[in-house]
Amino acid sequence: MTEIESPYISHPRILVLRVMEGKPGRPPFRIVEIDGEVVGEATTVTDVLEAAAAYGITVHDLDDPDVVRWVGGDKFTWKLR
Repeated sequence: MTEIESPYISHPRILVLRVMEGKPGRPPFRIVEIDGEVVGEATTVTDVLEAAAAYGITVHDLDDPDVVRWVGGDKFTWKLR
């Protein structure tokens, strides 16, 4: 396999996992990992940006797969399907 044929796999610092069901009376949430470490829960995209800022990461484009990987949905997915 040559370099041209090999797929590019990004390794972003921020990983936002699929939507999880919240406890009764609490909204659904997504787990946020930064540099492979779980840093908290997010219920909105703002929570993701705040977590990134707390770790010194400036996010200019939430759709850039080199910056953020969204698992089980995109930046607009915050409810269970």
